[in-house]
Amino acid sequence: MLDSLSLRQKALKINLAKRFYGTFAEIGAGQEVARYFFQAGGASGSIAKTISAYDMTVSDHIYGREASGRYVCESRLIKMLEKEYSLLEERLGGTRGKDHQFFAFSNTVSALNFSRSNESHGWLGVRFQHCPGTEISEVVIHVRMLDPQNVLQQDALGIIGVNLIYACFFLQRDPEAFINSLVDHLDNSRIEVNFIRFGGKAFEDVDNRLMNLHLLKQGMTHAIMFDEKGNVVLPSDHLHKKDVLVVRGSFRPPTLVSFDMIKSGLADFAKSINKPESSVVAISEITISTLKADAGVVTKEDFLARVDLLCALGQKTLITNYPQYYKLANYFASLNVPHLGLVLGIYNFNQVFTDSEYSNVEGGILSALGQLFRDNVKVYIYPYQSEKGAVESLVNLKVPINLEHIFNHLKENQKIVDVEHPNKDLLHIYSSKVLQMIVSNEPGWEKMVPPVIAKEINEKCLFGHPCFIGQKNE
Repeated sequence: MLDSLSLRQKALKINLAKRFYGTFAEIGAGQEVARYFFQAGGASGSIAKTISAYDMTVSDHIYGREASGRYVCESRLIKMLEKEYSLLEERLGGTRGKDHQFFAFSNTVSALNFSRSNESHGWLGVRFQHCPGTEISEVVIHVRMLDPQNVLQQDALGIIGVNLIYACFFLQRDPEAFINSLVDHLDNSRIEVNFIRFGGKAFEDVDNRLMNLHLLKQGMTHAIMFDEKGNVVLPSDHLHKKDVLVVRGSFRPPTLVSFDMIKSGLADFAKSINKPESSVVAISEITISTLKADAGVVTKEDFLARVDLLCALGQKTLITNYPQYYKLANYFASLNVPHLGLVLGIYNFNQVFTDSEYSNVEGGILSALGQLFRDNVKVYIYPYQSEKGAVESLVNLKVPINLEHIFNHLKENQKIVDVEHPNKDLLHIYSSKVLQMIVSNEPGWEKMVPPVIAKEINEKCLFGHPCFIGQKNE
């Protein structure tokens, strides 16, 4: 939804308010954001200083060196915000502090270089007071710039910067409207916002997990990630050049089977790439379509419950809008993941060999399978046991006749393998059955999930658990 104000009107509204006063520090793509405020008119009402430390030595002298040696990173942005805001308060607190809301806007960006060989991305942030003299608040975002030309990327950066500053002052009470406004006068073909973090006094009640989920729901990004503690993290920072094992599931709730898929899949994958298990990043992945459990709607409570429970198992969690596995493989390829392992149950694997899944893919199923089964990708099949006790695995799995030769080729070249040592005593457990037992307060479900999961569900009444005090069936 586009804001009714133009970019010039947004900048002018801030300039003429005579109560916002701050600093612009921009590195990497020119002073694109400050330029809007200068050109809007009345800039003396809001701008105390602009700075652009392009030279690395100069930048290090002002903000200090990064341990990683990188300049386009969150830690550099935070140092810029801290430095510029502290200088603003130190120099102007005595003269303007009583009737102005101070702010520092910073960005550190890598726009498209001349040889088009770099990743075009950047960190942007605003540290500000939501009222004169109040404690500081802060918003940090990460963006990927998708325009094919440097000058267009600079333009997009200026637009989203103006939108970010405007939202900090005028949309802070409605975080979802705040997020939507970031792409006013832009579209998803120009820029991707794949991380946002709110903090400080103005956003005390904001849950950053839900805000990043909103990015995904609005189509502003394709994937969001949480670490083992439930903190929002940037996938490209945490997975770049790491070996990754992905287990897709609904995790509603995580069962003993879910945990065994992760455990046994990790053991097999680490062995196949000759790496210690500790060096592999294991991720539980949920698609946005799977999150739409109730009437096709993603509920906040259900989403948070799944993330919390996976954290309780010590798992990193990835939420994506990639229902098809070849798109998931392409995503990890973009992160330069050296080796990728996918652990799939039989039901999910059958989707891989379903022609109708690729009706809109140029090149059809052959193209999609080629993208999925890259040289560095290996798929592990976790067996399935029917209610009658029959076990299905690669040994007896059937695929459509017209795809048998491809299926056999992948098996013979060990691109698809069975999980070596699944716990066969657990194969009778189905997450759908466990969920049904939880909702109906039926005894016995606790034995089908890890103890920490049972404890969380019972104590927090998750997934529709009635939590009848003193009436629970034994």
